[in-house]
Amino acid sequence: MAALSRFLAILLADLRERTRSPRFWVVLAAVMFAAWWCFPPADAGYTTVSVNGGHQRGYYSSAWIGLVMALEFCTFLSLIGFYVVRGNLVRDIDTRVWQLLVATPMTRGGYLLAKWASHLVIFIILMAAGLVVGLVAQWLRGEDHHINLLELVKPTLLLSLPGLAVTAMLAVWFDLVPWLRKTAGNVLFFILWVTITSVSLAGMESTDRKAVLDNWRSDPNGLVVIARDIDRNLPQPAGQPRKAGFSIGSQVSTQPLVRFEWTHWQVRGMDILGRALWLLGAITGVLLAAPFLDRAAARTSASAKQRSTAGRRLRWLDVLLAPLARSRLGILMAAELQIALRQRRWWWWLTALIALGLQVFGAPKLMQMGLLLAWLLPLDILARSVLREVEHGTGGMIFAAPGIVRRLLTARFLSGLLLVFVLSTPAFLRLLAGQPMGAFALIVIAASLASWGLALGAACRNPRPFELLLVAALYAGLQGAALFDVSTTPQTTLLWHATALVPAWLLLAWMWPRLTRR
Repeated sequence: MAALSRFLAILLADLRERTRSPRFWVVLAAVMFAAWWCFPPADAGYTTVSVNGGHQRGYYSSAWIGLVMALEFCTFLSLIGFYVVRGNLVRDIDTRVWQLLVATPMTRGGYLLAKWASHLVIFIILMAAGLVVGLVAQWLRGEDHHINLLELVKPTLLLSLPGLAVTAMLAVWFDLVPWLRKTAGNVLFFILWVTITSVSLAGMESTDRKAVLDNWRSDPNGLVVIARDIDRNLPQPAGQPRKAGFSIGSQVSTQPLVRFEWTHWQVRGMDILGRALWLLGAITGVLLAAPFLDRAAARTSASAKQRSTAGRRLRWLDVLLAPLARSRLGILMAAELQIALRQRRWWWWLTALIALGLQVFGAPKLMQMGLLLAWLLPLDILARSVLREVEHGTGGMIFAAPGIVRRLLTARFLSGLLLVFVLSTPAFLRLLAGQPMGAFALIVIAASLASWGLALGAACRNPRPFELLLVAALYAGLQGAALFDVSTTPQTTLLWHATALVPAWLLLAWMWPRLTRR
């Protein structure tokens, strides 16, 4: 009973702290808005979860509402939720709260389980809010007014909960490993999430598809389970073959929408066991981290950062930046670049050389990959620089200088722009020789990245939203999206990023003065 009492005390303290944060309520509102968007009327012209190429979906029954929400939770919440909950354990380590907790009779495993449980409870609150919105949509859309709470909740419990338990476990591990606590961990988790999702979906399209679908162990998010049951239970369209699987996300179809009955989801007993094993695996993963807790707590983010940059002079950097230090604004820019670049590890410089080499020697597609890699390298600089005074508590001293507020913001924008541009210089020169519009688009992209990094960092008081958005956008560019294409569609890319500059500057003009007064 004493151990349970300590467990609940940590869990409740975490929940109070999380729910008092404005970020939690913003995320909750976003989940509720997204849940409403998932259930458009029949004449909307698009679907969010559909089958057979996007023109078939179930009537809005409780079972279909629950299935749609579970699939959205399995995919998007399993990604975004990681960035929402992570950092809780790091805060205890950095603020040395851990030193107080370790003096109590609390066990390491119990402490980590309480942290994991608090992550999972946050996910459950978000999912419950989404299901409530789904019920409202079911009633207002009027396609099926019969409420069945068991069928509504069943997909969330069996599909979403085990997958989110794995996400919560990974958040604990990423907070423990020092080099995964910040931007590197954010990027690595995105790559891991893409890999898990891609492998799961690829298995559904493999030559041995039946064996994959019948595998009761499934994947962490249960996508294979529901894909199999949709294939087995849906009626065959008359006169045409049915495309296997399902689609998640906004699907626009030129064909008339076809709706079908989905009032019950029959789950196999072995599938329930498979989902339970993922949940137990998440708990086991948390307990396996307990022996490493003391070692991880001994390496705070601040001390690890100090060790990684101690004694690093980079004298050649002083020579390169010397021409900047001839004006008041240039001195600030040089200081910003020195602070950013002297923290870089050897692998960062090696990756920069690879990105530059791809831009110099690669074919157009390889040059584009080099550009995307170059724009990923300053990921932890663009949004964090605007928060430096907040993180280090030096705002009262820095902002007391006359005119420093405007000059410092200008210096940070120009230094970010310069850093992105320098990493893109070989591609710029190649485009300037053959495609001047692409070269101009590259400059505007650099300005857009620098502007949105500052704007979102100041607005969110946290660099993670910008980091997540940029990683997702660069991944979309790697998959062929035209958002960063400066070779084949430079005019469209230029227009998008030039248009995006205006809201970024307006947001920054509104939030920066408020940030300096904190």
